[in-house]
Amino acid sequence: MTGRYFEEFEVGETIEHDKRRTISEADNQSFCDLTMNQQPLHLDADFAADTEFGQRVVNGLYTMSLAVGLTIPDTTDGTVVANLSYDSVEHPSPVFHGDTIRVQSTVTDTRETSDGERGTVTMHVEVFKVAGTAPDGTAETGEPLVCEFDRTALVRKRER
Repeated sequence: MTGRYFEEFEVGETIEHDKRRTISEADNQSFCDLTMNQQPLHLDADFAADTEFGQRVVNGLYTMSLAVGLTIPDTTDGTVVANLSYDSVEHPSPVFHGDTIRVQSTVTDTRETSDGERGTVTMHVEVFKVAGTAPDGTAETGEPLVCEFDRTALVRKRER
């Protein structure tokens, strides 16, 4: 178990998650198949070539789900009781096949539950595309923000 107990989260703390992931065409295809999302922007190269993106865009819900998964070892692995909400989800920039993402979480709120056994932790999760190649073939600089959201989890306290 690598997750944190409620008492180990500090409001204002930013956790830089070391794990990254390069998203493949198979990842995107599998996620769309499993969720029955047949949006051609995600799956049809000919269709997507005629859009403003010029290529298929990775499903935004996959990007968000992957981001949550990348945060688990450093946050709630083995200590979560339940994920309570995902709020204020935004996708300001697209993700494409072959892009690598990294994630950071900032603790924005902690509240002990009335039974004193657990607490809620809210984290603002930001997902960045590691610098690479832009859709037009030019080199990208910086790390564009591709997704952000607030995650609230019910987390165990340490046993006394």
